[in-house]
Amino acid sequence: MPIEILMPALSPTMEKGNLAKWLKKEGDKVAPGDVIAEIETDKATMEVEAIDEGTLAKILVPEGTADVPVNQLIAVLATDGEDAKAVAAGGASAPTPAAAAPAPVAEAPKPAEPAAAPVAAPAPAAAAPAPVATGERVFASPLARRLARDKGVDLSTVKGSGPRGRIVAADIGTATPGATKPAAAAPAAPAAATPAAKPAPAPGALLDQVKAYYEAGTYEEIPLDGMRRVIAQRMTEARQTVPTFYLTVDCDVDELLKLRETLNKAAPEKDGKPSYKLSVNDFVIKAYALAFQQVPDANMVWGGDRYLKLKHSDIGVAVAIDGGKGLLTPIIRKAETKSLSAISNETRDLAIRARNKKLAPNEYQGGSSAISNLGMFGIKDFTAIINPPHATILAVGASEQRAVVKKGELAVATVMTVTISCDHRVMDGAMGAQLLTAFKALIEKPMSMLV
Repeated sequence: MPIEILMPALSPTMEKGNLAKWLKKEGDKVAPGDVIAEIETDKATMEVEAIDEGTLAKILVPEGTADVPVNQLIAVLATDGEDAKAVAAGGASAPTPAAAAPAPVAEAPKPAEPAAAPVAAPAPAAAAPAPVATGERVFASPLARRLARDKGVDLSTVKGSGPRGRIVAADIGTATPGATKPAAAAPAAPAAATPAAKPAPAPGALLDQVKAYYEAGTYEEIPLDGMRRVIAQRMTEARQTVPTFYLTVDCDVDELLKLRETLNKAAPEKDGKPSYKLSVNDFVIKAYALAFQQVPDANMVWGGDRYLKLKHSDIGVAVAIDGGKGLLTPIIRKAETKSLSAISNETRDLAIRARNKKLAPNEYQGGSSAISNLGMFGIKDFTAIINPPHATILAVGASEQRAVVKKGELAVATVMTVTISCDHRVMDGAMGAQLLTAFKALIEKPMSMLV
């Protein structure tokens, strides 16, 4: 039976992708693990590996095609013993998975007949593939397979929600390692029972409204790319759904700047260059990571009906993409355990690859919290938008000399203003204040980060 190759979901936020390049051509033999294509997501260019063996019989989506929906049929693979030409002829008119999938909402039971719901369940749902028997093929996207391997989830115990029962990344996120196949769930309540959200204006209608304010020929239309589209969606969602409060403190960084200068001068040389060059942001990352360890109840993320309390401080660092094309937040894993020099070198490497869109998903997904530093642009203070599921984000301003009062006398100090945005569903003001107080103490006494 021919094997359908679908557009993979290479990240949890991916809805569409650009099929940048085919690395195999029609008629080529393909083995599991072979790289067959390059896909441009909203955040990176990634290689797609084959998960089955056979001959690439037909390419249905040519390279260079933009905005290919996830799970759309992009190619057909002929298995051993099959005529690739015959498969290609049949695959050329194959329906997309979206068109072939049944619409379960139309078959939902009426609210007035809950007792009859299990009996009235539609037949297509019962016939959806559920690969539980030993030896049966498990249909799953490459990302789902990778996530299952990382979490220790047996794919044969997972019921796929994708087209024709295909297991997708979202299914792994809700799966339990070592779990047995769950019993069939009762049909969901009909959509009419849930109050519908007010629809946003259609993009075309909104564009027409905006263009009416400006004279023709005085502007240039720039379509959103994948990254900017996802940023717009996620930040709008965060503003609408995350109840946020803000806490601000001023940090005296004179001791930090002196220690930084001393450590940079003491850096050993490697190939004629210093092995590291510490920035103020490196100290900020380390202090923020240690603060979460000192206030462990703040090291949590939002999980809908519960929190996830994290053991390590995985700190994201916002990196702007050149040309105003968006930003990525690569993550320094277990930052509390790393030296300042290690944090500095890792941050620099991640930032370079982020700007070139060469990060793997595990390098920018997850994490405890994030840091947005605009101090290098001379910004004194600002507030940052939380990136769910994070419950916090730290906004760091510029270090500048200010008049302060020390021991009752006027003095000059180098001061850096930081503001933390907190999700009130996860923490209250007192806990947010404890976290920020711990951070301030570490920044103002930086030698404590070296012990």
